Amino acid sequence: MLSAFSNCLKIPELRQRILFTLAMVIVIRVGAWIPCPGVNPAVLQAYFADYINNQSGNSLAGMFNLFSGGALQNCAIFALGIMPYITASIMMQLGQAIIPSLGKLAREEGGRQKITQYTRVGTILLCVFQGYLLATSFENPSQLQFFEGIAAVEAQLGPLVPTPGFAFQLLTILSLTTGTMLLMWIGEQITDKGIGNGISLVITVNILGSLPGALAQGYEVLNPSDPGQQPVSPLVVVVLLAFLFAVIAGTVALTQGTRRIAVNYAKQVRGNKMYGGQSSYLPLKVNYSGVMPIIFAQSIILFPGMILDFMFPSSLWARSIILSLQSGTLYYAFYGGMILFFSYFWVATMFNPVQIADDLKRNSGFIPGKRPGEATAKFLDYTMTRLTLAGAIFLMILALLPMLVQRNMGVPSLTAQFFGGTSLLIIVGVMLDSMRQMETFLLQRHYDGFLKKGKLRGRSARGGALQQGTAPENVGLLWLYVALGVIIIAGVTISIVQGWTH
Repeated sequence: MLSAFSNCLKIPELRQRILFTLAMVIVIRVGAWIPCPGVNPAVLQAYFADYINNQSGNSLAGMFNLFSGGALQNCAIFALGIMPYITASIMMQLGQAIIPSLGKLAREEGGRQKITQYTRVGTILLCVFQGYLLATSFENPSQLQFFEGIAAVEAQLGPLVPTPGFAFQLLTILSLTTGTMLLMWIGEQITDKGIGNGISLVITVNILGSLPGALAQGYEVLNPSDPGQQPVSPLVVVVLLAFLFAVIAGTVALTQGTRRIAVNYAKQVRGNKMYGGQSSYLPLKVNYSGVMPIIFAQSIILFPGMILDFMFPSSLWARSIILSLQSGTLYYAFYGGMILFFSYFWVATMFNPVQIADDLKRNSGFIPGKRPGEATAKFLDYTMTRLTLAGAIFLMILALLPMLVQRNMGVPSLTAQFFGGTSLLIIVGVMLDSMRQMETFLLQRHYDGFLKKGKLRGRSARGGALQQGTAPENVGLLWLYVALGVIIIAGVTISIVQGWTH
């Protein structure tokens, strides 16, 4: 694997793409530190340090800050992040499956460009709406559950917005909208001139931007500065590291897991030539919906509370509903149930077994033991239903892990985000896709890929014929999640060693 990384720099085109991607990453991180005009960033920084990035932190504000890469904490122009564009893209994808005219437009020539334009317009509208909500919350943060506890910080450092008013709101909306559109453009440039998956890479960079803070909080728990606070037992630390390693391994297995359906193609004689007669497979992913069910479930749970917070800031019943939607047994049950529901909802809207069966029949393909047409469609639907159940259950467990680790093991909320949930799924998925993109360039230039598969092992003793050996794919996956685990737990391990030595 290390030799594959070094070979990436030997290919001029790939080296240029990697350097361009790194340059765009620097721009993304710089933008997360440029504050919006008219805001005192020291207030929010102190608030997040005291109230959010600890065990009793507000999950809504912490989630927004995590996906913006700390930009919300700095009142930066990238505070909205790339999420408005993601939301608009999801709406357009669902619209293509639900609205016949949009689905027909997507299949026409030039329809994809129109869909992209509609997505950009939707992104601007969402940015204006979310920017207005964020600007008004900056003006009166102490009255909102979203910024609960900020009144004490404002009493020490002054108001968050010294001069509120229409001019501040307009300037904030323009700044936040411009920042999101710039992130969208950067993501498209990374897709075109970088290593691909630009939008997903922007989210991953923002999430990994919170990793140093998570490691610092983990070190504080392991080696507390307060003499009255009891340090964590070394046995608990070992258990946490082993648990984190297992979660990463399970996440990689969930992301890569597929059910391969054998497909045979009938032989056809045209003239003096024979076509077909080949065997292939149809890959059905265990986690077909990816991270979308978690995003949908979080939006359903958090968005009503946010709206109630803005509409009824002083109402006791509204605050009780908001609190019930943020923690507790009812929250876990509701959250897990919605993940299960949206997993099937996404598969029902995006996976079309009838169309797949028709395509196989049109190309003279068939699944052994299943008649082409309706029988094949029923078999694919039945198989996908079973796979979705297994993937949804695993996804539900993975989404609830950070909250359970935070609640039962005393891990800070920012550190617990890397024990599962949306963050880990996005990081693993984007890293796997990026490695596939780079591996394509390596294989085209006759270099070995990251997964050592299909290499020549040796020469037979008789005849000198080469024997083709294929290493199991799980060996490559093992190296992959070993690398992921090393990246995430390296800082924690160093902190443990330093704490024991001192």
